Amino acid sequence: MENTGESDDDVPQLSAETFSALQQFYQEQENREKQQDVSSLTGGDVPLDENWQLSQFWYDDATIDFLVNIALKSVGSDGKIALVSCPTLYKKMRQKADKNCEILSVTLLEYDNRFAVYGEDFMFYDYNSPLSIPREKSGYYDLVIADPPFLSEECLTKTAVSIRFLTKEKIILCTGAIMTDLAKRLLDLNKTVFEPKHRNNLANEFLCFSNFAFNDFL
Repeated sequence: MENTGESDDDVPQLSAETFSALQQFYQEQENREKQQDVSSLTGGDVPLDENWQLSQFWYDDATIDFLVNIALKSVGSDGKIALVSCPTLYKKMRQKADKNCEILSVTLLEYDNRFAVYGEDFMFYDYNSPLSIPREKSGYYDLVIADPPFLSEECLTKTAVSIRFLTKEKIILCTGAIMTDLAKRLLDLNKTVFEPKHRNNLANEFLCFSNFAFNDFL
């Protein structure tokens, strides 16, 4: 080994506090990796944190319950549902359908590959390529629920192309109030009385739109 002329005294030493924090960081990282491995074997039964770089803001439990109940009631026991960019609805919907022994098809179309733990129910989706979807999914779903990741006309317009491609009829859209006019023009959706909420409150007013009456399924 080459002699650099440095003694051990010249090498920076970590304080006990810093060394402990570093150990804790690596331990937490290892635990997260183990959780991901477990989730792939258990159908994704491990919570995933929001990734704000992907503009992810998870619904609160009341919102998840409401949307799942409306969805299942509106399509019936043999219905087919597509979830576009709203991954937090999937697990509850699948659990409730399985509990009630309902034969239900649920597909999550999502950009975040962490949700590939849902197996065949996961489909990679990028709103920038709105028709990069298998041809056999055209008009396949009784209901499409969508929550475009960004509050922009471009994002909603491209997502609307996917929605129209996927749905037979029913649509639920959750997005910012500033998208109200565009949601009507693109998809003929009307504001509902339900207001989605998030675990971390958003500064923007958030609304729910649909092309069918929720009151028929409450």
